[in-house]
Amino acid sequence: MYLDNDRRPTLTPQLAVRVALIGGIALVAFAVIFFRLWYLQVLSGDRYLAEARDNRVREIKVQAARGEIVDRDGRKLVDNRPANAVVLSPDRLPEDLDDRQALYRRLGKLLDMKPRAIERDVEPQLSALPYSTATVKQDVSHQLAWYLLEHRDDFRGADVERVFLRSYPHHEIGAHLFGTVGELNADQEKDPRYRDVALGDRVGQTGVEFQYDRYLRGRNGASRLQVDAMGNLNRRLNKRDPKQGRQLRLSVDLDVQEAGQEALAGGTGRGAFAVMDIKSGEVLGLGSQPSFDPNIFSKGIKKRDYDRLLDEDNGAPLTNRAIQGLYPTGSTFKLVTAVAGLEGGLITPDTPIHDPGSYTVGDTVFENAGKVAHGTLALRQALTVSSDVFFYQLGDQLNSTGDGLGLQHWARRLGMGRNTGIDLPEELPGLLPTPKWRNALYRNKETLEPWTPGHNVNLSVGQGDLQADPLQMAVAYAAIANGGRVLRPRLGQRIEDSSGRAIQQLEAPTARRLKIAPEYRQAILEGLRGAASAPGGTSTSVFADFPIQIAGKTGTAEKGAGRADQSWYVALAPWPEPKYVVAVTDEAGGFGADTAAPMARRILAALFNVKETKLVEGGGSSD
Repeated sequence: MYLDNDRRPTLTPQLAVRVALIGGIALVAFAVIFFRLWYLQVLSGDRYLAEARDNRVREIKVQAARGEIVDRDGRKLVDNRPANAVVLSPDRLPEDLDDRQALYRRLGKLLDMKPRAIERDVEPQLSALPYSTATVKQDVSHQLAWYLLEHRDDFRGADVERVFLRSYPHHEIGAHLFGTVGELNADQEKDPRYRDVALGDRVGQTGVEFQYDRYLRGRNGASRLQVDAMGNLNRRLNKRDPKQGRQLRLSVDLDVQEAGQEALAGGTGRGAFAVMDIKSGEVLGLGSQPSFDPNIFSKGIKKRDYDRLLDEDNGAPLTNRAIQGLYPTGSTFKLVTAVAGLEGGLITPDTPIHDPGSYTVGDTVFENAGKVAHGTLALRQALTVSSDVFFYQLGDQLNSTGDGLGLQHWARRLGMGRNTGIDLPEELPGLLPTPKWRNALYRNKETLEPWTPGHNVNLSVGQGDLQADPLQMAVAYAAIANGGRVLRPRLGQRIEDSSGRAIQQLEAPTARRLKIAPEYRQAILEGLRGAASAPGGTSTSVFADFPIQIAGKTGTAEKGAGRADQSWYVALAPWPEPKYVVAVTDEAGGFGADTAAPMARRILAALFNVKETKLVEGGGSSD
């Protein structure tokens, strides 16, 4: 007997299926691993290689300086100054929370800041841009910067960067025009105009800094550094130099701007002025009082200081009253009423109207200032002596908004109740009261009475619900003086390179045209001329010895509730071929001839380079 060694165990069908299933699974698993490795090494190799290199290369932003801002003669209005900023580098910061808090405490003691404030400012910056430095404090002294650099081991992650901060050499002069800059915030990051700006970069926030930010903003540079796994510097790779922003030339005349703000400061301290070329719309001065020093925004402003600048009890210095003032205009509005009466066919320049000193509408008696009766007079003399009763009667007859007779129709066409379109942000349109507007308020129980003819009578002399600002009045007066062109005021003249060579002219949009008969315009201008020069003129005493001949109109707006009257003056000069318009108001200056007219004279003196030897006082006119 012997054993048969060739016999093998029989492979059952069930076992064969299992073997095949296991083999298939193994084959698929190996295939997945193979193709994954092939994808990583072949298809994505370049990308992962680049990422690996990025882990060894750090790009450090080099801030670009903003473009300078100069006046029409090239005098510097806004500049840059180098400064030191304390920053935190995310790759060198302690990862341990306790160690990081200890760093904030040491920095707080060094920088005179609360550790909690440092954490509150820094952590959002680090979260938003994890590979960029976070700013702790701007504009630290050289001594403090050197101390920090010499004691780096005690302030792990902290460093000092050289930055450029905005410098406003004239401080409060022109602050509302130039505006402020600040770091781009999360809300602004979504705005298409900032698509090339990184969170934390400094951009224009207000004024022309905001309006012309895309020109003034430079292009940041960068330094590429090679670091090891611990973030330590191995070597510098290359550098892309920053590019400074373009220079912006404004139409502003620094001397006129200074004279205007000094004049306002010499009054009650709250008011505004506007100076404009009546043919081009170029703004030579635009000021608001109280003002503020924009330098405080350059290095970051504390909330309590910012709130103080908004506080009405403090005069709300951030408010630009020249384009945001909401004021009744008093008798300066009579120019508008005159246009409406003439173009509406209610009067001619020589139509006589009797002024007995008062005018009655329903149960209300409207009186001249000082209850003076001027007798019978026509338009020119009515403007010269500022007869309220003359214009009360026109306002009563113009209590209509149809057929071109409405006072509101012509007021709106001359720019009341609408933005002038100046190249500044946040301009307010003011308010031109109409029957529709007041009746809607009455229906909603927001006012005690609907529209009545008395409201139009009030509007005819710039009283009641009217809200306007000096720039709107300047535009209206310019339209009468230049032949009917309603201008869009402009501050920006051109974009330049650093040497002052023009790159791009900033042209103003086409002006709207009004069809006003030349003889009507001339009659109005002659009435304004008489108001500044003829016997009985409301500002004759103010300009009697002024070497530049002018035409002008006083205004005194009653505000009620025990508040002092608002003082106004609008001037056109030189006569008889006006080139400029000056509009100025003081919120509590009283009679126009007492406060606003002398202010206008000071501005005109700077405009025409007239040397004044003494402070001019008002003439005590009733208007």
